[in-house]
Amino acid sequence: MRLSRYFLPVLKETPREAQIVSHRYMLQAGMIKQASAGIYSWLPLGFKVLRKIEEIVHQEQQRAGHIPMLMPTLQSADLWRESGRYDAYGPEMLRIRDRQDRDMLYGPTNEEMITDIFRSYVTSYKDLPLTLYHIQWKFRDEMRPRFGVMRGREFLMKDGYNFDLTKEDALHAYNRHLVSYLRTYERMGLQAIPMRADSGPIGGDDTHEFLVLAETGESEVFYDGEITDLKFGDRAIDFDDHAACAAVLEEFTSRYARTDETHDEALFNQIPEERRRTARGIEVGQIFYFGTKYSDAMGALVDDGKGGKVPVHMGSHGIGVSRLLGAIIEASHDDKGIIWPEGVTPFHCGIVNLKQGDAEADAACEAIYDSLTALGLEPLYDDRDERAGAKFGTMDMIGLPWRITVGPRGLKNGVVELTSRRTGESEELPPADAVARIAKIYQGIA
Repeated sequence: MRLSRYFLPVLKETPREAQIVSHRYMLQAGMIKQASAGIYSWLPLGFKVLRKIEEIVHQEQQRAGHIPMLMPTLQSADLWRESGRYDAYGPEMLRIRDRQDRDMLYGPTNEEMITDIFRSYVTSYKDLPLTLYHIQWKFRDEMRPRFGVMRGREFLMKDGYNFDLTKEDALHAYNRHLVSYLRTYERMGLQAIPMRADSGPIGGDDTHEFLVLAETGESEVFYDGEITDLKFGDRAIDFDDHAACAAVLEEFTSRYARTDETHDEALFNQIPEERRRTARGIEVGQIFYFGTKYSDAMGALVDDGKGGKVPVHMGSHGIGVSRLLGAIIEASHDDKGIIWPEGVTPFHCGIVNLKQGDAEADAACEAIYDSLTALGLEPLYDDRDERAGAKFGTMDMIGLPWRITVGPRGLKNGVVELTSRRTGESEELPPADAVARIAKIYQGIA
């Protein structure tokens, strides 16, 4: 993409309404525009990153054997009355009526709807286990929407729901989701720590939240410092292997890590003092096992193979897709702007032409652009007739991990400059070598 043809409304001034880094940089980098309190339009750059994050979530869900679908944003209140949650959910739920005077709601979550779908089609244990998921926009009418996409009213979320014959099978689904989530977050350059949490209005006794440590986090967290040394890496996990998934869960949850809602001071004090940590955390996902809460209430029964009918055991598993974008910025930035991890960057590399209109510099930039594109990469070529400082400022703000700088002086020596956004380190290389280096960096990131 050539920047002269792209829509990138970068702001020079710091937005007054932005209280945290991610909100400020998303506005300044031209990624979002507020439509109303807690509701945003996603401009091209922000939408591009959002889709990158969404695609990683899709890939890891399907790697774990989960089946994608799509449910509507508007739901019938009758389903929620069946489960008993319509009146219990509270004012965060947006309740509306259609022209036939039927009670409807803008879905904050989908347990009732997925249970209705399941009971309509599945009647035998032979169709289990089953995990369905979708990525859909949600709405929760926050009393005080703030912090941009971190606490908005409208947000993009992945909901997954497992259906199993027994509690043992459902707990394996729980473990499988935990493993899948660890891989998902690491691919985005994040370390998300699973912490024992409160289930809230979803219900159930078994639940973990995944939190990214950041100063602006809404939750106070308490944890054993050893947990930050754990990495999922490139483990080859068979998601059908109950023991392997349980072992990963044990490894990542055996050390103390809890939110303020479930914190136990006595247990925390049993950790050696030098390893006790307190911090702030941003919730980016949560997994639940809630047994037969919804299947009992809504009659989601299956033939158990022994002549009887039993309610299925269920769990739900959420990832805040749009919130993740803000969390990544909170965890990866400096005073110049965003620093995107390679796995989610909107463009793989920036190309800066220091002397637009110079025949040699223009030709070299075009050749680099074409070479990167031919390799399946997406460069962003700043071909504007602007000062070098303005071009560097834009590249720093939008946070592309790598930048190739092309100018007449370097080309006389047969080199361009390759710069890492994260470290600031630069290296002079022949143009073909710079392209090869970028290609090697992104090789295997998928």
